Amino acid sequence: MGYDVHRLTEGRDLILGGVTIPFEKGLLGHSDADVVVHAIMDALLGAAALGDIGQHFPDTDPRYKGISSILLLQHVGKLLSDHHYTIGNIDATIIAQRPKLAPYRPEMVKNIANALNIEENQICVKATTEEGLGFTGRQEGIASQAIALLI
Repeated sequence: MGYDVHRLTEGRDLILGGVTIPFEKGLLGHSDADVVVHAIMDALLGAAALGDIGQHFPDTDPRYKGISSILLLQHVGKLLSDHHYTIGNIDATIIAQRPKLAPYRPEMVKNIANALNIEENQICVKATTEEGLGFTGRQEGIASQAIALLI
């Protein structure tokens, strides 16, 4: 299981699942702050008992400043392969009051599948609101949860 959250802020692109989504705010972070890819990476690393993204890609390392999380996901896929794991499936949920994400989900799935060299039908990306409750409901940030099955 993986979880990530980033604060919404002005002056940044909103990138989710490797897709730049038109919106008045983006997510604040050391990398591109792609919460769904971060949650997926943590789910995959955790399932393989290989640590977490902070261990592999520390926010104190200038090499990762502004980096595409899809590139980091490719590295996680290679780590899994090096340790003889195969991805069974990935299920991810993005928690955001706005923007509506349904039109972008197919491209997110495609980006994630390509980064991990798996089939699109092994990935589910969903989105939900919290009905105006909590920090996501107040549009202060976006969160994501993911779970992965490794073989």
